[in-house]
Amino acid sequence: MAGTKTHFRACNLCEALCGIRIDVEEGRITSIRGDTEDPFSRGHLCPKALALKDLYEDPERLRHPVRRTANGWEQVSWEEALDAVARRLHETQRAHGKEAVATYLGNPGSHNTGVLLFVPGFLRTLGSRNKYSATSVDQLPHHLASHLMFGHQLLIPIPDLDRTQYLLMLGANPLASNGSLMTAPDVRARLRAIQQRGGKVVVVDPRRTETAGIADEHLFIRPGTDALFLFAVLHEVLKAPRLGRLEAFTEGLEAVRALAEGFAPERVEGATGVSAADIRRVAAAFAGSETAVCYGRMGVSTQAFGGLCQWLINVLNIVSGNFDREGGALFTRPAFDVVGGLDGIRAGRGGFGRWKSRVRGLPESSGELPVATLADEILTGGAGQVRALVTVAGNPVLSTPNGARLEQALASLDFMVSLDPYLNETTRHAHYILPPPSPLERSQYDVVFHVFAVRNTARYAPPLFEPGPDAMHDWRILLELRHRLAVLRKGRSVRGALEYQALRRMGTEGILEIGLRTGPYGLRARGLRGSLSLKALRRAPHGVDLGPLKPSLPGRLQTKDRRIHLAPAPFVEDVKRLRELLDGTVVPGQGELLLIGRRHLRDNNSWMHRVPKLMTGKPRCTLMIHPEDAKAAGLGEGDEAVVTSRVGEVSVPVVVTDEVMRGVVSLPHGYGHRRKGMPSTVAAEHAGESLNDLTDEQRVDALCGNAAFSGVPVRVARAQTSRNG
Repeated sequence: MAGTKTHFRACNLCEALCGIRIDVEEGRITSIRGDTEDPFSRGHLCPKALALKDLYEDPERLRHPVRRTANGWEQVSWEEALDAVARRLHETQRAHGKEAVATYLGNPGSHNTGVLLFVPGFLRTLGSRNKYSATSVDQLPHHLASHLMFGHQLLIPIPDLDRTQYLLMLGANPLASNGSLMTAPDVRARLRAIQQRGGKVVVVDPRRTETAGIADEHLFIRPGTDALFLFAVLHEVLKAPRLGRLEAFTEGLEAVRALAEGFAPERVEGATGVSAADIRRVAAAFAGSETAVCYGRMGVSTQAFGGLCQWLINVLNIVSGNFDREGGALFTRPAFDVVGGLDGIRAGRGGFGRWKSRVRGLPESSGELPVATLADEILTGGAGQVRALVTVAGNPVLSTPNGARLEQALASLDFMVSLDPYLNETTRHAHYILPPPSPLERSQYDVVFHVFAVRNTARYAPPLFEPGPDAMHDWRILLELRHRLAVLRKGRSVRGALEYQALRRMGTEGILEIGLRTGPYGLRARGLRGSLSLKALRRAPHGVDLGPLKPSLPGRLQTKDRRIHLAPAPFVEDVKRLRELLDGTVVPGQGELLLIGRRHLRDNNSWMHRVPKLMTGKPRCTLMIHPEDAKAAGLGEGDEAVVTSRVGEVSVPVVVTDEVMRGVVSLPHGYGHRRKGMPSTVAAEHAGESLNDLTDEQRVDALCGNAAFSGVPVRVARAQTSRNG
């Protein structure tokens, strides 16, 4: 088409990194399609990618800093906003101590190069231990297991989907999520390919998910009991362990064997709902397959034993001989290497239990405290009370447990600032909102998701559109606040001024260049002529294929002794708590059902409900309930049900289905947009109810404090006035 320009990049609205082709004519997007020349995604695209156009054009997106006043929101200049925010944060810390200012980092920041590269420096300058993020309502157990077993929080084993013969999935639904901590575009085709080459896909989940629908086998399991199932499978596999070459640098096998002795399949079948015969059959198939890999995600992470689950998954892959080998679980070798790169590029190894939260004594993990206790820290008076909050790309009112209580806490803060392009259920409590440009107005290199990809690739894209003249990128906002805070504390120094100017000149591209040049495919690996660099990536708009995952041990290990630790003390000690569940001392109350979440392909947490195209079709915020449980509660299809937990109550329409096991109900995550003070938007028209008005901030994994969303006890009854009369 005459006058049409084509731009290539990766969609950054989920973790899949699907390559996209965007056609632009006279400054307007005319089409978004899959990039058939992308070596990773090969033209695949899900419906969410089309939302990039809507997000760019959305008239509700904030384009200037705003300040909350008694008469509503008013536009202010960047200079005024940044000066005021820095001053208020500084005054709060000077009057009440560093811990009086807390931070919360949301999920979208992981998709933003500037946030990832510049938020660490801002947090260091702020100096508060009250750091929170979406990690502790999501993947904290993964990071804890990797830190304790392999020596680095981001050294997470990735399933080699493209070469395995047997995939065992627990609590994962990649057909809806597009993969998670397993970057895998067109995951449906990848799972089908396993079956086409004679392999099997087995799903263990309390719900017959979209992924379970195409699997070779689906086993229902009672929510919160996955660790028992994993221990029972491990019990069988350990009868003939196969560490192979890993044995030379692995320790703790006998300790694991001793722990597994008490979890024979017959012992756990009553608690899990999975028969001993099925457990033995799965264990035999897993151990007997030419290659196999076990993968567990949100459903197993966000439960009372999430830490044990992710540890046991790693142990199972190791002792079955499927770790650090093709077709099993391997570590990636990303071009921008945040695990083994240089200082300034490399992320911290992590840590655990170095300090605890003030009110509930929950442990620190990798420098963060569990967000389930953020409301406690705000609402509980005394030394160290949180009085100010900085949120970056987050909506914790809808995404963390007992959102109503957190909402109450946010309203009580002395000061709050949000880096966010929208007025949402959380940012409406801020005194200032500092909006960055939209995704298409910034450059893109996916620092995080290449670390979790099922194949090593690299891809960079410059901005498609120039941001408005008054726009400021996330990294600049963070850098400017950091600089102002430093000046307020120490006055102007030559060193501080030089560092500030250097970082302003470098921006994200300067840091990316250093990371790529010094990375595993950079100067040291390929020499000057073949070095991977930002310039080289600019010449390859469809991305660069760096090959399949490869064995990398023991060299890739980050433990001090360069050994795999199969039995870290925190996990060993936590097995005692699991035995209580097995012995029946931890059981649901009489008449209660167990609540689990779910997601949809066109959803992404709470931040994609503003797009009209993604909200078409039948309402998705419904309560799934088994026919027998519906009958007991007097509920029929389409009736309105009242769902009550310890912390709250919601009213939702019912879908009666055998897709959930008996005793389990399911409500999707990310809804609940009908809050006071919110404007009428597309999201409000499809408000639904928030799952996190039912989830309980007191229910956490006692080992690490990760929120235990899965298996929340609830009561379900027919509303007095039902939709069906």
